[in-house]
Amino acid sequence: MARFPTWVGIALAGALSLSLAGCSSTGGKRAEDARKAATAQGGAAVNTPRWTFAMITHSGDGDTFWDIVQNGARQAARKDNINFLYSHDDEAQQQAQLVDAAVDKKVDGIIVSLAKPDALKAAVLRAEKAGIPVITVNSGSAESKAFGALTHIGQDETVAGEAVGEELSKRGRKKALCVLHEQGNVGHEQRCAGVAKTFTGTVENLYVNGTNMPDVQSAIEAKLQADRSVDAVVTLGAPYADTAVKAKKDAGSKAEIDTFDLNASVAAGLKNGTLGFAVDQQPYLQGYEAVDLLWLYKYNADALGGGKPVLTGPQIVTKDQAAALDEYTKRGTR
Repeated sequence: MARFPTWVGIALAGALSLSLAGCSSTGGKRAEDARKAATAQGGAAVNTPRWTFAMITHSGDGDTFWDIVQNGARQAARKDNINFLYSHDDEAQQQAQLVDAAVDKKVDGIIVSLAKPDALKAAVLRAEKAGIPVITVNSGSAESKAFGALTHIGQDETVAGEAVGEELSKRGRKKALCVLHEQGNVGHEQRCAGVAKTFTGTVENLYVNGTNMPDVQSAIEAKLQADRSVDAVVTLGAPYADTAVKAKKDAGSKAEIDTFDLNASVAAGLKNGTLGFAVDQQPYLQGYEAVDLLWLYKYNADALGGGKPVLTGPQIVTKDQAAALDEYTKRGTR
């Protein structure tokens, strides 16, 4: 067998050693660091086409819940190389028109909430007829499949309401006021109906104008003054919890204030005892997964859920858990 001169072997071994060292100790790490930096700075972590996804929700102006949904959606969009468009209107007909506008723009995917599904049905079907995949989010789980959506992401509102009823019973409450801040929202009706189903006490619904916080406060206050037997007030959105606390104070009531949804203010209220418990449906996860699942469908024809909703809640959060979530609520992801 032929042998290389000793100096050639040494040179080759040295070169190979340097090459391996470069790959293992610096090259791979540099590539990974570059990838992480690109993601942190808003760059995509994938090299798939620059698709455009539109999210259209029933949010009103200033609703912090939907800010958290958007935070999740935008983070997933950065990761997945998606051009993300967001629009909203709390009037169902206007929301439907926004869906139509997204279809006219020929977006590559649509995410839509179905708080008032009948008003959105034609627009959703038009999107699907145009070949645009649709995912429903947050509300409308019962109608999502019938409307032809790929899947629904959110919590089952009836199940969430049932969880609240069980928690109220565990706490020994006797009469609960369920405050509905958006008339016609099927999800809100389902929540209160779920509370009534499992609560061993009685439930009374109170309809308020959620776009006018002073009116919300005065309506709750008047009810608490008129009926001293109410020992629990359940609001259906985090922004209304603080308002209910103020109404309770002005009414001189001893009712416990509980709420659906979580934000920094609710977490603080849980920690200081002004709120009893909250029901978290993880809005960040709803936005993130909606974008991610659309991307997976476009990239690999993947569909999650097997025809059933992908549940993000409910999770009962009390004072004991609030401290652990404080960091996340302050950064806008819980």
